[in-house]
Amino acid sequence: MVEQTSGKLFTNLKQHALTAISYLIPVVVSGGFLLAIGSLFGGVTIENIQDPFGFFDTMYTMGGLILGMLPVVIATGIAFSIADKPGIAPGFLVGLVAINMNSGFIGGFVGGYIAGYIAKFLKDKMKVPQWAEGLKPMLLIPFAASLAVGIIMYYVLGTPISILTDALNNYLLGLDTSQKLLFGLIIGILSSVDYGGPINKVVFAFLLSLQSEGINEPMAVLMLASMVTPFGMTMAYFMQKIFGKNIYVRMEVESLKTAFPMGVCMITEGCYPIIFNDLWRCILSTGIGGAIGGAMSMYLGAASPVPHGGLFAMVTMTNPLAWLASLLVGSLATAIVLYVLKKPVALDDIKELTEEDEREIDFEELKIT
Repeated sequence: MVEQTSGKLFTNLKQHALTAISYLIPVVVSGGFLLAIGSLFGGVTIENIQDPFGFFDTMYTMGGLILGMLPVVIATGIAFSIADKPGIAPGFLVGLVAINMNSGFIGGFVGGYIAGYIAKFLKDKMKVPQWAEGLKPMLLIPFAASLAVGIIMYYVLGTPISILTDALNNYLLGLDTSQKLLFGLIIGILSSVDYGGPINKVVFAFLLSLQSEGINEPMAVLMLASMVTPFGMTMAYFMQKIFGKNIYVRMEVESLKTAFPMGVCMITEGCYPIIFNDLWRCILSTGIGGAIGGAMSMYLGAASPVPHGGLFAMVTMTNPLAWLASLLVGSLATAIVLYVLKKPVALDDIKELTEEDEREIDFEELKIT
């Protein structure tokens, strides 16, 4: 009974985080591209609107403003997921408090849960006269929850979280070469083995906390690891043409025609028809590819200020060619392991594949919509 309760609690906590991250992604992607493109063309922060400024200064400033609000976005998203509308105000406040206390993304993440559950508790337990029922969701609960979570953050949790955040950032900035390889390997594995699922999303949230502090190398690893699956599986298709061992049936070959362009945009889900036909071999293959590519990317110092976008984000990266080389090496490793591990397709499947209107993959047909 206790195990069932704890399991349900963990599932709920995870679901609230995933909901908030789904709100966060478009915000952080738009802000990241604005900041990166503005920086690429020499933009600087506009300190005084009365001073002269250029177009790329506005892009750089707008991007910085958006990314500076990430603790607010994640805290508000989590609190809203837990308590619905009464959680918005305390979630928003706790995100601002996290910024004010330099506890950053982690402060907003933890504070969002506290704000949400306080608001939910008040929503379920607060008793008021009938005439005041309409005031509960828009005044009484938001006010009481905001006051409570603000006091908790300022007097109890804010300082320890701020110290933890600084210690984590200082540790990561001080990693030596071997530690960078190990860190990249771990991030690469975790980011590549569940194909955009909850493990990937949790790692994404953690790396966003680092990115908000200006540590961008780990995010480049996650982007790469999210792409080794479609790239590696496409390479494996051409390997079967070269070496004569058929590992894909016709349906899987057809799925690659959409999976590859989706992979260019850092979307893994197009590979699901192949993955779910042979789950464990695919997990092992992509985990090895993600580990090799991630370690290589960290070692070479590739960094991405933008957390999404795939190949289109390369223009914003530090050492983009090193990142691309790491992606190709990791993808090739995935392709080799997958090709070796997968069993040859049964003869009947090969006949269906080769005799019933199989066509070579024509990359001119690939379109990104």
